[in-house]
Amino acid sequence: MIAAKALRLALLAAGTAGGLSGAAYGLLNGQAGHARRVIGPPAAAPLRADGVHLPNGTGPVPRADLPAGTRPLEFAVLGDSSAAGLGVDFPADLPGVRMARGLADELDRPVALRTHAVVGTTSQELSDQVQDALRNPPDLVLIIIGANDVTSKLGVSTSAALLGKAVRELVVADVQVVVGTCPDLGAIRPIPQPLRSVASRWSFALARAQRREVEANDGYAVPLADLLSPEFLAKPAEFFSPDHFHPSAAGYEAAAEIVLPVMCMAVGAWQGGPLPAAPTRSEAAEARRPTSRIIAHLNRRLRRN
Repeated sequence: MIAAKALRLALLAAGTAGGLSGAAYGLLNGQAGHARRVIGPPAAAPLRADGVHLPNGTGPVPRADLPAGTRPLEFAVLGDSSAAGLGVDFPADLPGVRMARGLADELDRPVALRTHAVVGTTSQELSDQVQDALRNPPDLVLIIIGANDVTSKLGVSTSAALLGKAVRELVVADVQVVVGTCPDLGAIRPIPQPLRSVASRWSFALARAQRREVEANDGYAVPLADLLSPEFLAKPAEFFSPDHFHPSAAGYEAAAEIVLPVMCMAVGAWQGGPLPAAPTRSEAAEARRPTSRIIAHLNRRLRRN
């Protein structure tokens, strides 16, 4: 796994910034090696189910099968292995497919999915995906990025600025952009303590910086770490795939439930009304109540628009 393999580079940066002693760095470096061995490399490439998805939950179907004059919503997914859906066994469980079918149902309109996400991508490579997407500009883009940035020597401010640049390029091209910010790597159990705490702090710092950049460039940010970390911590066997690093089908479903309303708002599917309250989830999530905060934030933005 690229992210686990590069983790000791992040530790070197953390040690430089935080003044870790040689003994402390040695401990963390040893733990990073243990995590790499446990997680291992990907067993296979992510599945693909690009094409047109219909409001009845079927697809992909050829565009030629659509009724004459029907224009699907053009939807592209950019980012890393979590955006690509690494970890699921069936195409219907891919995050892009879940989002496309959810959008099709909400809009009562076909949605054409194109996946540009690549396993191992950092924000430095995101520009290439943006250029690929803009060859045939979509109406809506979902970006999930950040985990590999945490495990590289890319600084938080640099990483966030690169994401902001990508969002700006898409928005200028009249594309609506929703970003799932960096997930909490501290929820990954194969990463032992105290290394897990280091990864978690970096994850949340990057997520905050990403959110500022995304919103400054007129995109919509969904803080995945705040909203999903309690779920993944409470139910690791259910929410992680067998590699213990990427989400399972249930994990991607939980993410889709949170991201989909924001994407619908981005394309005007809520008709100017308030977003619905998110369902109560685990006791851990309810205790922190982050979902209520993000829904309130998005409702304020909706009223301003």
